[in-house]
Amino acid sequence: MIIRRTLITAGFLLSSVFSQAQSAPVAAASALTIDQAEAAAIANQPRLLAAQLRTRASAQRIREERSGYMPMVAFNASGVLVADTGASTAAGNITTSAISDRFAYGGNLTQLVTDFGRTSALIGNARYTATAQNDMATLTKAQVRLNVREAYYQTLGAEAVLRAAQAAQANRHLISRQLAAMAQSELRSTLDVNFANVLESEADLAVVRAQSTVAQQRSRLATAMGQSLPITAALSEPSASAEALPPSPDALQQQAQTQRADLSAIQAQQSAAHEFALAEKRLSYPTLNVLATGGEIPYHDHTLRDSYAGVGFNLNIPIFNGNLFNARREEAELEASARTRDVEEVRLQVNEQVRDAWYRADEAYRSLDVTARLVAQGKEALRLAQDRYEAGLGNIVELNEAQLNETSAEITAADAIYTYFTRRAELDFASGLLN
Repeated sequence: MIIRRTLITAGFLLSSVFSQAQSAPVAAASALTIDQAEAAAIANQPRLLAAQLRTRASAQRIREERSGYMPMVAFNASGVLVADTGASTAAGNITTSAISDRFAYGGNLTQLVTDFGRTSALIGNARYTATAQNDMATLTKAQVRLNVREAYYQTLGAEAVLRAAQAAQANRHLISRQLAAMAQSELRSTLDVNFANVLESEADLAVVRAQSTVAQQRSRLATAMGQSLPITAALSEPSASAEALPPSPDALQQQAQTQRADLSAIQAQQSAAHEFALAEKRLSYPTLNVLATGGEIPYHDHTLRDSYAGVGFNLNIPIFNGNLFNARREEAELEASARTRDVEEVRLQVNEQVRDAWYRADEAYRSLDVTARLVAQGKEALRLAQDRYEAGLGNIVELNEAQLNETSAEITAADAIYTYFTRRAELDFASGLLN
């Protein structure tokens, strides 16, 4: 009867641990919440900060391309201190002006009148490229949030398993001491004591492994938050309950098609490729520029005037360049067509990811009831094995097997709720809800 009371007490302790794992107790003031963990990751994660900087850098390309519409002004100064009149006829020179002692300074202005839309297409390409980079930064943010949630829930699950293993360890040690005392009184055999000692050692090993898992998960959580030191603060239990999933992944798939950042990015890249192909096509169009120059010649030969100025235009019409422009145009158009196929591929991948994530989350959700039943069945099997053992109808091997099954059920149930939360986070990411 002593062993039975001990097992009942231990079973009640394990049930209490499992109930605490599924409920949401009031967290201590110093406990780290999942929202705080995500905020820390968004502020500190180097990968996200790098993506945001690349977004800002990509936006500068718009200004670079738009500069083609602006006038180009340059200041020049030049001088010849010692001149040989024969230098104008030296090898490598075909100038018609004479070389003479002089110093001059002035400015040049070049203004694009029209390039028949090439600069406009390049600006469009830069805009879509910047949009794609911004979408990639949004995707990185969603991935950072997912990593934090996974690490957070897995840490909570590991700690729940540790509590269940520690409760089982305390129970095994108590039973081992009780059987040792009864064996000394010749109420139980030494075989029973040996079996109890084996289970005691197995419980100790389970605790060691669970402690190692908790340490690893806390280290992973720190990395996900962008911190170098492991997280030591207590974690707050999630406030949300295990809500049921939508009846099918269809609605989530439609949502993902409009909200997934990687899909938006590849679509923007396709548009950028189309604009670039348009710009390459317009390479073969004429360009018209207005040119102006003016300045002073304070020191010069007596044959030169004191100042100079001029206004003109330059019309450039490409005639033949070895089919360079045609090759560049065809290359850009083929790349734009390839980008269209990339968009279709990503759409298929998004649909598949949403379906897989929904099936995994649905499996974890339906497992909650199964693990609860498994715990109840394990407790009942342990009670029956204990009754048979006390009545002399069963042996210690049968009782120990029932104890192992009951402990395994408790540990599985303790981790089940956090497995569901983890897979639900994966489904939210696949659906584009973590942007």
